[in-house]
Amino acid sequence: MQIDKRAQTLLKALVERYIVDGQPVGSRALAKISGLDLSPATIRNIMADLEELGFVSSPHTSAGRVPTPRGYRVFVDTLLTVQPIDETAMESTLQKKLQSGSPQKIISSAAQVLSSLSQFAGVVMTPRRESVFQQIEFLRLSEKRILLVIVAPNGEVQNRLLLTDVDYTPSQLVHAANYINQHFSGLSFEEVRQRLHGELRQLRDDMTRLMQAAVEAGSDAMSEDNEAVVISGERNLLSVTDLSSNMNSLRKLFDMFEQKTGLLQLLDVSSKATGVQIFIGGESQLVPMEEMSIVTAPYGVNGKIVGTLGVIGPTRMAYERVIPIVDITSKLLSNALSQP
Repeated sequence: MQIDKRAQTLLKALVERYIVDGQPVGSRALAKISGLDLSPATIRNIMADLEELGFVSSPHTSAGRVPTPRGYRVFVDTLLTVQPIDETAMESTLQKKLQSGSPQKIISSAAQVLSSLSQFAGVVMTPRRESVFQQIEFLRLSEKRILLVIVAPNGEVQNRLLLTDVDYTPSQLVHAANYINQHFSGLSFEEVRQRLHGELRQLRDDMTRLMQAAVEAGSDAMSEDNEAVVISGERNLLSVTDLSSNMNSLRKLFDMFEQKTGLLQLLDVSSKATGVQIFIGGESQLVPMEEMSIVTAPYGVNGKIVGTLGVIGPTRMAYERVIPIVDITSKLLSNALSQP
């Protein structure tokens, strides 16, 4: 919805002042900080129009106004001036923290960097490990006990014990492994599961059961031990009055960190977009609290988007400072994970 230049200027001034001190902003204060040569009566009329449009609201205890989720959305989409930062210095600092260690350690460092720079909570959705295998082997341990050996394309080896209803001979196990390796090597176990239904009808039932058990165990083996979301700095949010002012807010906050389901859903949505996204509580159903916002950006490995990272903080956050922090961290995490 379009609003004229004067209304935009007043809304921008109101949001910026409210972000700084958290107090309702009155017409007299707006007259001073907006830079507009308008009478208090004209400002009051414009603010009344903005309130009617749903961009600001008046708390019962004050004549001043505060931004609504809709007002924040207009602010971050069209009125926000991103604060210039020293990207070279920031990149140098971040690269030192993200350049070494395993991928999981680099991801944990990224969450810590986001938290320390923003003073809120940093979150990273980890890359979904594709359950792709290069080859498998079956080793007969004893009657009805088989060791499934899974070799991933990167050489990683996973072992799983299969308890079967049938006592398979070594030659049967070799035949089953050869069939899977010849027909399905390089695919994910999910893709194998979809193909097994049609292709294994020609095989004996007991061999079908063995292969289906191998696919289920292989899929579990390749997907476990991979924490879906890494969060750092949750305790920072306890000092944010807007988020911890009452028990109901605290309960929603810690439910989000404990359950992680809603957070994963939000981050998954964000990974399908380009660049920095801002989810504002009260506007987005994905954010559990009206007083909370989440600034996110996708990151990739070798040009392919594999996850999302971001900052969780109050709706009343300094977006002009947080947005470049999230943007630069996503780019540097992509670079760190893409290095050979």
